[in-house]
Amino acid sequence: MVGAEEYGLYFSLFNFSLLLNIILDFGITNFNNRNIAQNNHLLSKSLSGIVILRILLAIVYFIITMTVALIIGYELRQLYILLFLIFNQFIASFILYLRSNLSGLHLFKTDSIISVLDRTLMIIICSILLWGGIFETSFRIEWFIYAQTVSYFIALLITLIVVYGKADFLKLNFDRAYFIAILKKSYPFALLTLLMAFYFRIDSVMLERMLPNGKEQAGIYAQSYRILDAVAMFAFLFAGLLLPMFSRMIKQKQSIDQLTFFSLLLLIVPVLGITSASFFYRDEIMDLLYHQHVKSSSIIFGVLILSYIGIATTYIFGTLLTANGSLRQLNLMAGSGVILNISLNLILIPKYFALGAAIASVVTQTFTAIIQVVLSFKIFNFRLSVQRIYQVLLFLIVLFVFSMLSVNLDFYWGIKFLSIIVFSILLAFIFRIFKIKVLFEILRSGE
Repeated sequence: MVGAEEYGLYFSLFNFSLLLNIILDFGITNFNNRNIAQNNHLLSKSLSGIVILRILLAIVYFIITMTVALIIGYELRQLYILLFLIFNQFIASFILYLRSNLSGLHLFKTDSIISVLDRTLMIIICSILLWGGIFETSFRIEWFIYAQTVSYFIALLITLIVVYGKADFLKLNFDRAYFIAILKKSYPFALLTLLMAFYFRIDSVMLERMLPNGKEQAGIYAQSYRILDAVAMFAFLFAGLLLPMFSRMIKQKQSIDQLTFFSLLLLIVPVLGITSASFFYRDEIMDLLYHQHVKSSSIIFGVLILSYIGIATTYIFGTLLTANGSLRQLNLMAGSGVILNISLNLILIPKYFALGAAIASVVTQTFTAIIQVVLSFKIFNFRLSVQRIYQVLLFLIVLFVFSMLSVNLDFYWGIKFLSIIVFSILLAFIFRIFKIKVLFEILRSGE
């Protein structure tokens, strides 16, 4: 609706606002999720103190982000858009913190509903702006940002009401000693989030800054990345459920083997189905969604969607290591991921433009996922059966062959796309990769 260059401008600024987003949170959300899951009685005390702390951190985030933006030479319109994005990041981060209290209390159904609230509101508002006939002028990227602001704000108010009902939240408490204690405990989480944000988000910023047509290239890259971002939310929500479950089980010294590997397989099966379907029908997907740069975007998307497997794996094993408090190992992993990603982008972007950033992303996500799997096996002494390895390998081969053959079938591509995803799930049951009995056991452990 707004063109690749306009969306590229927004996308690079959005990712820039995310790079320093850790100042807003400072690892408090992940720390709080783990802490409340293990100590439910601390909810009221935590809320009273942390709300004030987050407001103070928001002020610091605003000052530092705007200072860096001025240093690297953002223009007036870019700064105007960035102001709204900074405010949106503050609200979104606050919602995530409030949700961490709900998931920490194992209120998974409530948390799941709230998790899609802002997006639902966003879809409604944007639909009205696009097709409601309110304005005669064409859709502007600023309207999209304003819609985000309104959606986030409404979602924040509703989340506040829900959390307030779960805690004896009487008054805000300015406690300097408590702030320092929380920051000391949460800073390893903060460092991890900062490092991971860099190798997740810096690619579009580097594209926009390094190339003469940087805004356009960032826009082309964004056309593919926004789809990856959307499907990755499924894995992100999965991790949100697992963190408090892992934390509580580790504290109670319960075995986590079954939950870990069943969760991995339960997530990775649809992820592989989506990845395979997206790869083979990348041209059709991009042609459906966009009118500009379709061919170049489809090539980039075909590469970028492969990183979904690494991202999903990270959401399982990274969550497990976070719940265990293995922050030193995770930070070393994330630091190496940042170095690898920036190095690859510096080499590949000047030569291959947006495609180079996509290649760098796939390599980085795969590398960091493998490191986290190795760390988890080493720390928790996991063992894999040979039979399970053969089952998964056979599953991959059959899924790949089915996906490849589906291209030649004389059906509408959308039906073939969905059939690959459905087939991947059926195949998992046929090969007994996961069992319905275990699924029900884990679902019953929720709210």
